[in-house]
Amino acid sequence: MSDDHVYLALAEGHDDGDARWAFGTGFEDPLHGVDTAVPEGVDAARLAAECLALGDDALVQAQRLAEWVTRAPELEEEVALANIGLDLLGQARLLYARCGQTDGTGRTEDAYAYFRDAGDFRNVCLAELPNGDFAFSVLRLLVLACWRLAHFTALAAAPDPVLAAIAAKGVKELTYHRQYAAEWVVRLGDGTEESHARMLAALESQAPYWEELFAAEDVRDAVLGDLRKVLDAAGLPLPSTAPLPGHGRHGGHTEHLAPLLAELQSVARAHPEATW
Repeated sequence: MSDDHVYLALAEGHDDGDARWAFGTGFEDPLHGVDTAVPEGVDAARLAAECLALGDDALVQAQRLAEWVTRAPELEEEVALANIGLDLLGQARLLYARCGQTDGTGRTEDAYAYFRDAGDFRNVCLAELPNGDFAFSVLRLLVLACWRLAHFTALAAAPDPVLAAIAAKGVKELTYHRQYAAEWVVRLGDGTEESHARMLAALESQAPYWEELFAAEDVRDAVLGDLRKVLDAAGLPLPSTAPLPGHGRHGGHTEHLAPLLAELQSVARAHPEATW
Protein backbone atom coordinates (compact mmCIF):
# COMPACT_ATOMS: atom_id res chain seq x y z
CA MET A 1 0.00 0.00 0.00
CA SER A 2 1.41 3.40 -0.92
CA ASP A 3 1.57 6.29 1.52
CA ASP A 4 -0.98 8.20 -0.58
CA HIS A 5 -3.47 5.37 -0.21
CA VAL A 6 -3.08 5.47 3.57
CA TYR A 7 -3.78 9.18 3.77
CA LEU A 8 -6.69 9.02 1.34
CA ALA A 9 -8.24 6.20 3.34
CA LEU A 10 -7.89 8.16 6.55
CA ALA A 11 -9.44 11.24 4.96
CA GLU A 12 -12.58 9.45 3.78
CA GLY A 13 -15.64 11.09 5.24
CA HIS A 14 -13.73 14.13 6.47
CA ASP A 15 -12.72 15.86 3.24
CA ASP A 16 -12.43 19.57 3.94
CA GLY A 17 -9.55 21.45 2.38
CA ASP A 18 -10.09 24.48 4.63
CA ALA A 19 -9.61 22.58 7.89
CA ARG A 20 -5.85 22.71 8.19
CA TRP A 21 -4.43 25.36 10.45
CA ALA A 22 -4.83 27.29 13.63
CA PHE A 23 -7.94 28.06 15.60
CA GLY A 24 -8.84 31.70 15.17
CA THR A 25 -7.70 32.22 11.59
CA GLY A 26 -11.22 32.35 10.18
CA PHE A 27 -12.77 34.89 12.59
CA GLU A 28 -16.10 33.08 12.44
CA ASP A 29 -17.64 32.26 15.79
CA PRO A 30 -18.54 28.55 15.56
CA LEU A 31 -21.10 29.01 18.32
CA HIS A 32 -22.74 32.12 16.90
CA GLY A 33 -26.51 31.85 17.21
CA VAL A 34 -26.42 28.69 19.32
CA ASP A 35 -28.66 28.77 22.38
CA THR A 36 -26.47 28.14 25.42
CA ALA A 37 -29.33 26.91 27.61
CA VAL A 38 -29.00 23.24 28.52
CA PRO A 39 -31.69 21.38 26.56
CA GLU A 40 -34.42 19.59 28.44
CA GLY A 41 -33.47 16.00 29.16
CA VAL A 42 -29.71 16.66 29.11
CA ASP A 43 -27.90 15.98 32.39
CA ALA A 44 -26.06 19.26 33.03
CA ALA A 45 -23.57 17.73 35.48
CA ARG A 46 -22.64 14.95 33.07
CA LEU A 47 -22.33 17.45 30.20
CA ALA A 48 -20.05 19.66 32.30
CA ALA A 49 -17.86 16.69 33.27
CA GLU A 50 -17.47 15.66 29.63
CA CYS A 51 -16.58 19.19 28.55
CA LEU A 52 -14.06 19.48 31.38
CA ALA A 53 -12.34 16.19 30.56
CA LEU A 54 -12.10 16.94 26.84
CA GLY A 55 -10.91 20.47 27.59
CA ASP A 56 -8.20 19.14 29.90
CA ASP A 57 -7.04 16.67 27.23
CA ALA A 58 -6.70 19.49 24.73
CA LEU A 59 -4.99 21.96 27.08
CA VAL A 60 -2.38 19.49 28.31
CA GLN A 61 -1.64 18.20 24.82
CA ALA A 62 -1.33 21.78 23.54
CA GLN A 63 1.21 22.53 26.25
CA ARG A 64 3.32 19.52 25.28
CA LEU A 65 3.23 20.58 21.63
CA ALA A 66 4.27 24.11 22.58
CA GLU A 67 7.42 22.64 24.11
CA TRP A 68 8.59 21.76 20.59
CA VAL A 69 8.83 25.43 19.65
CA THR A 70 12.56 26.15 19.09
CA ARG A 71 13.26 22.40 19.47
CA ALA A 72 11.60 20.82 16.42
CA PRO A 73 13.93 19.21 13.82
CA GLU A 74 12.91 21.71 11.11
CA LEU A 75 11.28 25.14 11.08
CA GLU A 76 8.37 23.81 9.02
CA GLU A 77 7.62 21.17 11.65
CA GLU A 78 7.92 23.72 14.45
CA VAL A 79 5.27 25.86 12.77
CA ALA A 80 3.02 22.86 12.10
CA LEU A 81 3.20 21.61 15.69
CA ALA A 82 2.60 25.10 17.07
CA ASN A 83 -0.48 25.49 14.89
CA ILE A 84 -1.84 22.10 15.90
CA GLY A 85 -1.32 23.18 19.51
CA LEU A 86 -3.31 26.35 18.80
CA ASP A 87 -6.15 24.27 17.38
CA LEU A 88 -6.24 22.26 20.60
CA LEU A 89 -6.02 25.36 22.74
CA GLY A 90 -9.01 26.78 20.88
CA GLN A 91 -10.96 23.58 21.55
CA ALA A 92 -10.03 23.77 25.22
CA ARG A 93 -11.28 27.35 25.50
CA LEU A 94 -14.66 26.50 23.99
CA LEU A 95 -15.05 23.39 26.14
CA TYR A 96 -14.10 25.21 29.33
CA ALA A 97 -16.54 27.99 28.49
CA ARG A 98 -19.31 25.42 28.07
CA CYS A 99 -18.32 23.75 31.32
CA GLY A 100 -18.65 27.05 33.16
CA GLN A 101 -22.12 27.50 31.71
CA THR A 102 -23.31 24.05 32.82
CA ASP A 103 -21.59 23.13 36.10
CA GLY A 104 -23.28 25.85 38.13
CA THR A 105 -20.08 27.73 38.96
CA GLY A 106 -19.98 30.27 36.15
CA ARG A 107 -16.19 29.95 36.11
CA THR A 108 -14.22 31.30 33.18
CA GLU A 109 -11.90 29.34 30.91
CA ASP A 110 -8.91 30.91 32.72
CA ALA A 111 -10.17 29.56 36.05
CA TYR A 112 -10.20 26.02 34.69
CA ALA A 113 -6.83 26.30 32.99
CA TYR A 114 -4.79 28.22 35.54
CA PHE A 115 -6.31 27.81 38.98
CA ARG A 116 -6.78 24.08 39.45
CA ASP A 117 -4.19 21.66 40.81
CA ALA A 118 -3.08 18.45 39.11
CA GLY A 119 -5.51 16.29 41.10
CA ASP A 120 -8.42 18.31 39.74
CA PHE A 121 -7.51 17.69 36.09
CA ARG A 122 -9.28 14.93 34.17
CA ASN A 123 -7.09 14.51 31.08
CA VAL A 124 -5.94 11.08 29.95
CA CYS A 125 -2.44 10.17 31.10
CA LEU A 126 -1.07 9.75 27.58
CA ALA A 127 -1.43 13.49 26.97
CA GLU A 128 0.76 14.45 29.92
CA LEU A 129 3.76 12.21 29.29
CA PRO A 130 7.01 14.07 28.45
CA ASN A 131 7.66 14.61 24.76
CA GLY A 132 10.57 12.21 24.43
CA ASP A 133 12.04 12.22 20.94
CA PHE A 134 10.24 13.32 17.77
CA ALA A 135 9.11 9.75 17.06
CA PHE A 136 7.40 9.56 20.46
CA SER A 137 5.64 12.89 19.95
CA VAL A 138 4.30 12.22 16.47
CA LEU A 139 3.05 8.77 17.49
CA ARG A 140 1.23 10.25 20.47
CA LEU A 141 -0.21 12.95 18.21
CA LEU A 142 -1.48 10.25 15.85
CA VAL A 143 -3.07 8.17 18.62
CA LEU A 144 -4.74 11.11 20.32
CA ALA A 145 -5.89 12.61 17.00
CA CYS A 146 -7.47 9.29 15.92
CA TRP A 147 -9.15 8.90 19.31
CA ARG A 148 -10.33 12.49 19.60
CA LEU A 149 -11.56 12.54 16.00
CA ALA A 150 -13.68 9.42 16.54
CA HIS A 151 -15.09 10.90 19.72
CA PHE A 152 -15.82 14.32 18.19
CA THR A 153 -17.43 12.74 15.14
CA ALA A 154 -19.94 11.08 17.46
CA LEU A 155 -20.39 14.23 19.54
CA ALA A 156 -21.27 16.28 16.45
CA ALA A 157 -24.72 14.72 16.86
CA ALA A 158 -24.86 15.34 20.62
CA PRO A 159 -28.19 16.52 22.09
CA ASP A 160 -26.49 19.62 23.48
CA PRO A 161 -26.21 22.05 20.52
CA VAL A 162 -23.19 23.85 21.96
CA LEU A 163 -21.14 20.69 22.43
CA ALA A 164 -22.29 19.50 18.99
CA ALA A 165 -21.04 22.75 17.42
CA ILE A 166 -17.69 22.53 19.22
CA ALA A 167 -17.29 18.93 18.08
CA ALA A 168 -18.22 19.70 14.46
CA LYS A 169 -15.57 22.40 14.32
CA GLY A 170 -13.06 20.12 16.01
CA VAL A 171 -13.62 17.33 13.47
CA LYS A 172 -12.20 19.56 10.73
CA GLU A 173 -9.10 20.40 12.76
CA LEU A 174 -8.49 16.88 14.03
CA THR A 175 -8.69 15.43 10.53
CA TYR A 176 -5.60 17.46 9.65
CA HIS A 177 -3.84 16.55 12.91
CA ARG A 178 -4.31 12.89 12.08
CA GLN A 179 -3.06 13.32 8.54
CA TYR A 180 0.04 15.24 9.65
CA ALA A 181 0.95 12.67 12.29
CA ALA A 182 0.26 9.73 9.96
CA GLU A 183 2.67 11.09 7.37
CA TRP A 184 5.45 11.29 9.93
CA VAL A 185 4.79 7.88 11.47
CA VAL A 186 5.00 6.27 8.03
CA ARG A 187 8.10 8.27 7.11
CA LEU A 188 9.92 7.27 10.28
CA GLY A 189 8.65 3.72 10.54
CA ASP A 190 9.49 2.96 6.92
CA GLY A 191 12.68 5.01 6.96
CA THR A 192 16.12 4.19 8.26
CA GLU A 193 17.04 1.46 10.71
CA GLU A 194 17.42 4.15 13.39
CA SER A 195 14.07 5.83 12.74
CA HIS A 196 12.30 2.45 12.64
CA ALA A 197 13.84 1.49 15.99
CA ARG A 198 12.72 4.79 17.52
CA MET A 199 9.16 4.24 16.36
CA LEU A 200 9.18 0.74 17.85
CA ALA A 201 10.41 2.16 21.14
CA ALA A 202 7.67 4.79 21.08
CA LEU A 203 5.00 2.13 20.48
CA GLU A 204 6.24 -0.03 23.33
CA SER A 205 6.32 2.86 25.80
CA GLN A 206 2.93 4.34 24.87
CA ALA A 207 0.79 1.24 24.35
CA PRO A 208 0.16 0.66 28.09
CA TYR A 209 -1.62 4.05 28.20
CA TRP A 210 -3.97 3.33 25.29
CA GLU A 211 -6.50 1.29 27.23
CA GLU A 212 -7.56 4.37 29.18
CA LEU A 213 -8.72 5.94 25.92
CA PHE A 214 -11.31 3.20 25.46
CA ALA A 215 -12.51 2.87 29.06
CA ALA A 216 -15.88 4.56 28.64
CA GLU A 217 -16.21 5.17 24.92
CA ASP A 218 -17.36 3.03 22.01
CA VAL A 219 -14.56 4.18 19.71
CA ARG A 220 -12.07 1.32 20.05
CA ASP A 221 -12.73 -0.24 16.65
CA ALA A 222 -12.58 3.06 14.77
CA VAL A 223 -9.37 4.17 16.48
CA LEU A 224 -7.57 0.85 16.15
CA GLY A 225 -8.70 0.63 12.52
CA ASP A 226 -7.07 3.97 11.75
CA LEU A 227 -3.91 3.03 13.61
CA ARG A 228 -3.63 -0.29 11.78
CA LYS A 229 -3.73 1.47 8.40
CA VAL A 230 -0.86 3.74 9.34
CA LEU A 231 1.24 1.18 11.19
CA ASP A 232 0.88 -1.37 8.39
CA ALA A 233 2.14 1.20 5.88
CA ALA A 234 5.00 2.04 8.24
CA GLY A 235 6.00 -1.60 8.71
CA LEU A 236 5.21 -1.39 12.41
CA PRO A 237 3.22 -3.82 14.60
CA LEU A 238 0.11 -2.92 16.53
CA PRO A 239 1.32 -3.67 20.06
CA SER A 240 -0.61 -5.57 22.68
CA THR A 241 0.51 -4.56 26.16
CA ALA A 242 -1.09 -4.80 29.58
CA PRO A 243 -2.49 -1.43 30.69
CA LEU A 244 -0.85 0.51 33.49
CA PRO A 245 -2.73 1.29 36.72
CA GLY A 246 -4.09 4.79 37.19
CA HIS A 247 -6.78 6.69 35.36
CA GLY A 248 -6.51 10.36 34.45
CA ARG A 249 -10.27 10.69 34.13
CA HIS A 250 -10.46 9.95 37.86
CA GLY A 251 -7.52 12.16 38.84
CA GLY A 252 -4.96 9.33 38.84
CA HIS A 253 -2.16 11.08 36.98
CA THR A 254 1.52 10.41 36.43
CA GLU A 255 4.21 12.42 38.18
CA HIS A 256 4.64 14.44 34.98
CA LEU A 257 1.42 16.48 35.13
CA ALA A 258 2.24 18.68 38.15
CA PRO A 259 5.49 20.08 36.66
CA LEU A 260 3.72 20.70 33.34
CA LEU A 261 0.98 22.66 35.11
CA ALA A 262 3.49 24.57 37.24
CA GLU A 263 5.05 25.96 34.08
CA LEU A 264 1.72 26.51 32.34
CA GLN A 265 0.14 28.31 35.30
CA SER A 266 3.11 30.23 36.70
CA VAL A 267 2.35 33.68 35.26
CA ALA A 268 -1.38 33.54 35.95
CA ARG A 269 -0.81 32.49 39.56
CA ALA A 270 1.91 35.11 40.11
CA HIS A 271 -0.36 37.86 38.75
CA PRO A 272 -3.94 36.58 39.25
CA GLU A 273 -5.63 39.92 38.57
CA ALA A 274 -3.53 40.92 35.59
CA THR A 275 -5.08 41.90 32.26
CA TRP A 276 -3.31 41.96 28.92
